[in-house]
Amino acid sequence: MGEASRLPQPRPPRLHSHQSTPIPYLQVTAPASSTLSVRRPAPIPSLRVSRPRRRAAMSAAADSSSSSSTIVGVSDATGANALLLESVGQNDLLIVGPGVLGRIVAEMWKQEYPGCKIYGQTATADHHGELAEIGIIPSLKGSIMGPKFSYVIFCAPPYRSEDYVGDLRVAASNWNGEGCFLFTSSSAVYDCSDNGLCSEDSPCVPIGQSPRTDVLLKAENVVLEAGGCVLRLVGLYKSDRGPHVYWLSKGTLDARPDHILNLIHYEDAASLAIAIMNKRLRSRIFVGCDNEPLSRQEIMDRVNRSGKFDTEFQGFTGTDGPLGKRMENSKTRAEIGWQPKYPSFTEFLGLSNL
Repeated sequence: MGEASRLPQPRPPRLHSHQSTPIPYLQVTAPASSTLSVRRPAPIPSLRVSRPRRRAAMSAAADSSSSSSTIVGVSDATGANALLLESVGQNDLLIVGPGVLGRIVAEMWKQEYPGCKIYGQTATADHHGELAEIGIIPSLKGSIMGPKFSYVIFCAPPYRSEDYVGDLRVAASNWNGEGCFLFTSSSAVYDCSDNGLCSEDSPCVPIGQSPRTDVLLKAENVVLEAGGCVLRLVGLYKSDRGPHVYWLSKGTLDARPDHILNLIHYEDAASLAIAIMNKRLRSRIFVGCDNEPLSRQEIMDRVNRSGKFDTEFQGFTGTDGPLGKRMENSKTRAEIGWQPKYPSFTEFLGLSNL
């Protein structure tokens, strides 16, 4: 969740359309030799078997792990979909907000820890079918019952939550204090402007000055007080998502062309998040960026020059507005031992740096 999250994102073309109707009760049972069994409370009248299509999707998610387990969805006292777990693997991962970034984190985590299980908590069940098909075991936020996780990453944006700080507290309650609890925040909290240089230790916007940064800083405090870490990300992008895609869809935009943006590719943000979690650090703040800030005009000049898109951007027409800041994260790179796959937006496009 970075600077680019402030821009409305055009819906990218979907390669698949497998979303199924949300079903509030589901049951998946793996082989009898399971290492994870159902905790059976007194009979619950509302326990229901899901319809076959949804059960098959959840079976695919459960079977994606080499360690078999029994996972049962039941209706809890509030009527919410709940997962009852008896044990959690050492390298199992809970992702709160498994959107674009969270799903890339899940894919990379499974590559690094074969046989682990990935759990995804969402605000609604709208995308649970999609998550199950890619091997993420879905549930509604706050509905996992049983042991806590060694690794928890919170990637959900604040604009979809009525109580973002409360959501972070719930996520922290799912962490057992081992491994790492990581929150992906935003570099928007830094009080830098006029294209000034900004790094990990730069001052933040004072509480009370901006409702947007207030929410983020208060959420960060919950994480840091719990012993978790914070990763402040800049503008996230990939070929079909990011500020360049939005601007291309507009053709022209009433914004000043010399405003500076800081960028990081989704894959690099995910790899940095995993590198931080693997360090098992406590109460630390990091920055995720590619160290190659560009103006709006420079970004779109490169997009047009790349020839990789069907349309060309016509130009920016504005003269007013903030100039932005120039993010730099050499301290994060040195401590974590991380380097980006895409050192700059220019190189991502296959161009040489000018």
